[in-house]
Amino acid sequence: MFAERISDALREAAEGLGAPGARFRLDRPKDAAHGDLASNIALTLASRLRRRPRDLATDLKERLGGVEGIERIEVAGPGFLNFFLDSAAVGRTLPRIVEAGSRYGRNGDGGGRRIMVEFVSANPTGPLHLGHGRQAALGDVIARLLEWSGWRVHREFYFNDAGRQITRLAESVRARYRQLLGHDAPVPEGGYRGEYVREIASAFLEREGDRYEHDGGTAALEAMRTFAVGVLRDEQRRDLAEFKVRFDEYHAESGLYSDGRVGNTLRALDETGLTYRSDGATWLRTTEFGDQKDRVMVRRDGSPTYFLPDVAYHMSKWERGFHDAINVQGSDHHGTVDRVRAGLRALGRPAGYPEYVLHQMVTVERGGDEVRFSKRAGSYTTLAELVAEAGADVARYFFLMRRPEAHLVFDLDLALDRSDKNPVYKVKYAHARLCRLARLAREEGWEGMDGPGAPAADAGLLAAPAERELINRLAEFPGLLRRAATGRAPHLMCDYLERTAGLVNSWYQAGHPARSPRLAALVDDEPLRNARLTLAAAASTVLRNGLEVLGIDAPRRM
Repeated sequence: MFAERISDALREAAEGLGAPGARFRLDRPKDAAHGDLASNIALTLASRLRRRPRDLATDLKERLGGVEGIERIEVAGPGFLNFFLDSAAVGRTLPRIVEAGSRYGRNGDGGGRRIMVEFVSANPTGPLHLGHGRQAALGDVIARLLEWSGWRVHREFYFNDAGRQITRLAESVRARYRQLLGHDAPVPEGGYRGEYVREIASAFLEREGDRYEHDGGTAALEAMRTFAVGVLRDEQRRDLAEFKVRFDEYHAESGLYSDGRVGNTLRALDETGLTYRSDGATWLRTTEFGDQKDRVMVRRDGSPTYFLPDVAYHMSKWERGFHDAINVQGSDHHGTVDRVRAGLRALGRPAGYPEYVLHQMVTVERGGDEVRFSKRAGSYTTLAELVAEAGADVARYFFLMRRPEAHLVFDLDLALDRSDKNPVYKVKYAHARLCRLARLAREEGWEGMDGPGAPAADAGLLAAPAERELINRLAEFPGLLRRAATGRAPHLMCDYLERTAGLVNSWYQAGHPARSPRLAALVDDEPLRNARLTLAAAASTVLRNGLEVLGIDAPRRM
């Protein structure tokens, strides 16, 4: 709020000096002694206006004297402008936060437009692994950030239930099925060897008996494929529900074939004149749209590559009205981005459609060493096992707290620590402590500051540096959320909540000797007490809303 007001005033002042459209930064200084906000505008305009930065900063300072809420402006260093805000003006932020409640931080940037976020989209060939878990957390929170920014979000899971990997799964189940019946039936090369395949085969045997014992035909293999895919899809849904992730729609690759969409897409690409035959295969000239090389759509044996159904699927997104779409995928999909976009551009879709958020993989460490504690999957740790070990909230937060493009080391020792050292619990404890403060106030017969009937508070009384710093931090929440949404960057929210919780905990734990062991907020001075309870209510609102965006519970007691 103050930042926007000061930014507007700086632009107006710069225009008055002959520099319209000025570009500059207005940030929160790391050192509170440098003010509440600081700008480099004089440094950025000095060469343009051919003036010394400090002289220009002094001129700008004189033109900003009438901006409401500014107590004083100082010129510092080579020409920075440091803004010190009026305590009363800063304090007026708090009742606005309390009044907005669960709406605080929301904005209308999306304008009610529709957007699809596709994420997880795991092949139904095994349990979800940690990469899927990171993707589930990222996709869900990106969707939440967009919803808080006024978008109508559709969450979709695309599962590849066709193709060679699914055939290998069915063949692996058949091998295990025959082993259970006493036959020497090795798992085929490239097949799936985890214990979960034996479990599926055992369940299939229990349901069907030995009717397929000597049946090596396609009908038997299809029965096993259908059964295995159904079992694994149900398991994936359960695991995601435990992880607090939901989807509006599951879109099957097989449906793209049954409804003719793959064939129609191939014909539409043929009509563009950009396809050709070579070595018995059908190719698309994706290099016409910036791809590194042309891509095969249909192999010489007549089977489509993954490229063709991928283009068909994304055409279905567009035709369903999702002209804004985000794909959250692992970094191993990097090579598919250009080719899919090229195929879509060949069909008249805009460059850059869809948007991609690619994330790096995850490793789990305990005591500094990588651990794999999966018994069912064999070669990797499953999401379900990690959630059972650390809890859904902790797993979500840890998956989110690094940039998607950075490799994530999941520190299991820290994840299992229930103290303030664990950033999740640090934020949760901060929220619970503020709720405790409200309860203590009510026990004294004082009205809480978190609902109707709360007494008026003069938040201008909150002039202590720690209080000013916390208020300024709370005021940053809407802008931070907007940046996290537009940047598809949930880690910004994690960093903000952890830092805010640190300020809350320091303020909360500040002793008040005259009323020991009572807390600093609960003083006898009624106006000051009301102001501090207002600060507590506002901080509680921000922490609660931030945790809601991350899909994490905000406990009232711990």
